Amino acid sequence: MTIRRRTLLAASAASTIASPALAQNYPRRAVQLIVAYAAGGSTDVGARILAAAAEKDLGQPITVVNKAGAGGQLGFTEIARARPDGYTLGFINLPAVNTIVLDPERKAVFTMDSFIPVVNQVLDPGLIWVKGDSPYKTLKDLVEAAKKEPGKLRACTTGILSDDHLAILMMQEAAKVDFRIVHFDSGTQQLAGIMGGHVEVAFDNVGSIVKRVQTGEARGLAVLDTERSRFLPDVPTAKELGYPTVISSSTRGVAAPKGTPADIVKVIETAFLKAINSPEMKQKMDAVGLALKPMVGAEYAKYYADLQKQAAKYTEWALK
Repeated sequence: MTIRRRTLLAASAASTIASPALAQNYPRRAVQLIVAYAAGGSTDVGARILAAAAEKDLGQPITVVNKAGAGGQLGFTEIARARPDGYTLGFINLPAVNTIVLDPERKAVFTMDSFIPVVNQVLDPGLIWVKGDSPYKTLKDLVEAAKKEPGKLRACTTGILSDDHLAILMMQEAAKVDFRIVHFDSGTQQLAGIMGGHVEVAFDNVGSIVKRVQTGEARGLAVLDTERSRFLPDVPTAKELGYPTVISSSTRGVAAPKGTPADIVKVIETAFLKAINSPEMKQKMDAVGLALKPMVGAEYAKYYADLQKQAAKYTEWALK
């Protein structure tokens, strides 16, 4: 046997032996949680609540690091490229990850297989909303106005091929209308656009605007879920209003880079899931209008794969 061959075998054996030892001692230092969106948004708020709770059981600090840009692509790239040792984790937003992968023009360096979905925290239903003093008091008013002047009524999103963008495409298909779609880079810009009268309607998520709807500053027209949001019980669902196919949401959860050892993933899953299921978590998430939807293991993996198929249809439309 050559010296090189013996060296490779020895390195391989050492790696095999080291992996369980690494997991037994994990974590030995602070863990970084990358959020692919700006500080202060609903994704960031949920991530920080979760990090503060999970670090108690993980036994080490969890530092949230915002890597915003390109509709989440910069942050997701950082997660995918991170060393798979459990010390860099990420918050993944679906279907944002799906659509970036599906869009060839984005030239993503990652695929869906670049991430291990560990535990989901939030399912934030879509919401169609307008300014509080908007002339559109119902979804029916909005649809009728859009039909009268196709392509004129401005509907905004928080980014190209975001869940909000896909929701507009669903609504256009279901109601047989055409909006003039305006893409912003963040919920903050979207809010400014609506409140400043630059656009007429926003396709967004409940957690992003719930407080303003509750105070009357904004008006919810339809929740894009199978049932009403408990945070906005007076806002009907699109299904109730005759559009059962218009269902959209943003899910957010913790992922690890591909190659992270399974026993380390299990430690992460256990700590984060315990935090998500705690009464303290529910209380804090309720206060900011974010709905918990814990998923782990096979359930989360199936959701992850199924959403890719659904996103493919509307991504294809958007790219025409």
